[in-house]
Amino acid sequence: MAKKAKLLLVFPVSLALGWLFDFLFWGRDTGLSVPLYIGLLLAAGFWLARRSGLKPARQALWLLLPIALLALVSLWRAEPLSIALSRWAALGLLALLALSFLGGLWPRYGFGDYVIKLLGLLPLGLGAMHSNGAAPQRGGLARLLPVARGLLLALPLLAFLSILLASGDAYFAEWLEALLTHFERLPEFLFRGFLVLLVAYALAAAYSYALERSRAQTLLGEKEPWARPFIGFSEAVTVLVSVNLLLGVFVFIQFRYFFGGLANIVEGPGGFTFAEYARRGFGELVVVSVTLLGFFMVLSALARREPGRQQRWFSGLGILLFGLVAVVLASAFQRLLLLEQAYGFSRLRTYPHVFMVWLGLLLLAVVVLESLGRRRAFALAVLAASLGFVLSLPLLNVDAFIVRANIAHARQADWLDYGYLAQLSADAVPPMAAGYRAAWAAGNPALAERLAAGLGCYFHLNPEMLQPDWRAWNAAEAASRREWERLQAENGFPAVAFTEADYLPAVTLDGELWSCYPEWQR
Repeated sequence: MAKKAKLLLVFPVSLALGWLFDFLFWGRDTGLSVPLYIGLLLAAGFWLARRSGLKPARQALWLLLPIALLALVSLWRAEPLSIALSRWAALGLLALLALSFLGGLWPRYGFGDYVIKLLGLLPLGLGAMHSNGAAPQRGGLARLLPVARGLLLALPLLAFLSILLASGDAYFAEWLEALLTHFERLPEFLFRGFLVLLVAYALAAAYSYALERSRAQTLLGEKEPWARPFIGFSEAVTVLVSVNLLLGVFVFIQFRYFFGGLANIVEGPGGFTFAEYARRGFGELVVVSVTLLGFFMVLSALARREPGRQQRWFSGLGILLFGLVAVVLASAFQRLLLLEQAYGFSRLRTYPHVFMVWLGLLLLAVVVLESLGRRRAFALAVLAASLGFVLSLPLLNVDAFIVRANIAHARQADWLDYGYLAQLSADAVPPMAAGYRAAWAAGNPALAERLAAGLGCYFHLNPEMLQPDWRAWNAAEAASRREWERLQAENGFPAVAFTEADYLPAVTLDGELWSCYPEWQR
């Protein structure tokens, strides 16, 4: 009974966190608010567990490090995809922490466990919350109904008296007018109140599940397979051999086309340009790789084979399959490199590079796990590869990488799309400033001028970066503001004025007009 009494704190704590969600995020940019809120969620959960006399499992605590790293991305970086993926990944890991808070079983989850348990977290948590009295009960609400009916009956009289009193006293009239102006935003306040309650109920459900239901869990397919293997060994081998033959013929026929490099652009079929050569089939090759990965996982779960000779044949064909897939991935990787050598880097060319590296590592992990007979760990390998991809983007610092790579390319090609660099996030500003100083020192005024135009355009397009709210404070944006102030104080940096040209954003550098749009949009 004492433990259940302490669980009565779950809903008040969740309601306070719901209000904080509104205070930190409604109508505001995010930055410091994200790690602050995630830290408060964790602190509240551990405090409730301590008050209930519960101790989290050691395996569950392993999730705290990636959650902390993902939360800090919003404070550390400004590139949109890095931030979006880190927040969704942090939300997923917080749910995983609630699911395995007392039992610590998440490393043993299979694919079915992730799907079923994540979908059931809030419904089962709501059941635990209400069964323990953590939320207001129906009887408590029923006692408030007479009060609500009394207020409805009093409203006409209150309105009539308010009109008379306002006509009799100017100060009361002003106060009443100010009060009524707030009712213009009544729909917004109602929606925000609903959102606060929705967040509070979701958090209360997650906390209740973590404190009540996360210890004893049944894992799908751990004792008995969730689906009994029904594909015979001969059929499975025939399928693997057929796919390997098709992929092998494709790789053999296209080997010169894959790795011919620049020769394909001059001599290849149809006389491909750089962009055509790089793009043709790139998406298809990546889809083929992902499809074959999923196909092998499903076949591994459904195919019957005996330990020993049959298992070795199956694993050997799987290794051959992923070896051929690795060749396909290398081809796709090389195509992107050629496009970048010709035109420089962009976000849409950088993301696939990082993704293919982690996809290749996942292929290797699946082969190793299959050889060891650890097929249940496929789900953990996918989780690790996904987190690796998400964390690699902020570690790489995508926008800063693009700026440095494109500046290096501009020194060789004598061309830089400064308008595209101005479209990037605050992560791009410090390397642009460093590139400007380096170009000026190296006697390359044309490159320095383009980088100065890019910097001016960035702050023309992002004026809010100069006056942030404390909740939106971000280290990358703070660094960009400092760099802008230093540049404007340096001798030789052109005088920048923000303006418009033909109703489009532009800047003037020492009186010369520069459009702020990328080259392909002008």
